[in-house]
Amino acid sequence: MQQKPLNVSQLTTFNLDEYMGLAPQHPQSYNYFMYEHLFNQLNIPAQQIHLPDGLTSDIEAVCSAYSNAIQALGGLDLQLLGIGTNGHIGFNEPNTCFSSRTHVVELSEQTRIDNGRFFTEQSEMPTHAITMGILDILEANEIILVATGHNKTDIMAQLFDSEIDEALPASALKKHKNLTIVLDREAAALLPEQALKSAI
Repeated sequence: MQQKPLNVSQLTTFNLDEYMGLAPQHPQSYNYFMYEHLFNQLNIPAQQIHLPDGLTSDIEAVCSAYSNAIQALGGLDLQLLGIGTNGHIGFNEPNTCFSSRTHVVELSEQTRIDNGRFFTEQSEMPTHAITMGILDILEANEIILVATGHNKTDIMAQLFDSEIDEALPASALKKHKNLTIVLDREAAALLPEQALKSAI
């Protein structure tokens, strides 16, 4: 059966984050990843694709413009998230203010260890990233959080049991009215049965 082409002419995208210091052509930049795995297969108008500029020398202006662009379009309809082993969402590390907008963050040692495996040498892993703020994320109409694998087992159990606390950035999602969490069996291994039938 022939599939009808997907009409994405009205779609506008905002990437969640980007490493500081990596050119868009760098194989480990999220710019490169998005074009390689998604944008090159779709006909989204170029002006409707938004990615943080990891090479900017004017950090404050770029961060402000990014959040302002999201708000100018009425906010995000759908926010797709992963979660770090320390509970970060985007690159909002533990103790990031829940009212934060797009900003530059120093990556935690845990994040650099976790993501360093994607680089030839651990030393190549950037120390900083630009990320959508937690408030930008929470203002989306709908949020989907995806976690897979045994390395996410502990943090998902911690998230389920936690209070809303800036020490665990993902706990901010508990304040959202339209949150869906998608887990595989490994990520959900320590969750009680009732947790698998209801939202956190």
